[in-house]
Amino acid sequence: MEEDGEEDASSSLPSPSRRVAGRRISKFRKESRKKLQYYLDQWAPHAGQRWIATLFAAGIYVLRVYYVRGFYIISYGLSTYILNLLIGFLSPQLDPQIDVLEPNDDPHHHHHHHHHHDEFKPFVRRLPEFKFWFSITKAVCYAFLMTFISVLDVPVFWPILLCYWIVLFILTMKRQIMHMIKYKYVPFNLHKKVTLPLPLSLICFITMSRVIY
Repeated sequence: MEEDGEEDASSSLPSPSRRVAGRRISKFRKESRKKLQYYLDQWAPHAGQRWIATLFAAGIYVLRVYYVRGFYIISYGLSTYILNLLIGFLSPQLDPQIDVLEPNDDPHHHHHHHHHHDEFKPFVRRLPEFKFWFSITKAVCYAFLMTFISVLDVPVFWPILLCYWIVLFILTMKRQIMHMIKYKYVPFNLHKKVTLPLPLSLICFITMSRVIY
């Protein structure tokens, strides 16, 4: 009985070949992450070049969808995801409503608090520009790969999706603009030269319109 138990325990342990393979896979992942992080660090200061490369990738995706005449669900999901990222990019890291609702009846503190708000503060985004770019680039690449999976090409009536997304875009941006006006903030540091990313959500989703046949 003891010998049977020892045999079962030894059989449950991974074989040396599996352990070696697991170590190699783990080592490969670490090296890949280091290389990716190295290239991302190199690309970080070059905002213009990064966005041009992303626009190029989005253009390839548009041509792919136009060529196959399908995958409108993928385009809709990609556009909605980019719209969500755009809201994070335009929103402040700290909710301005917290400062407005802070209760304090001390007049001296109120004067100091008012003077503190009069000082210039750089706009800090909830979603930094680099993460915004990297998330969009990954989403476009993943969506492009999904166009090679025929199961994901679900037949849909694309005009309904297009109209729904346009309404969603208008309502979302209206709410964001009203939030900016209410709490008096601008999502850009106007004293600096800023490279503004183009609204890729509109560019990607144009594939659903099929204006050119």
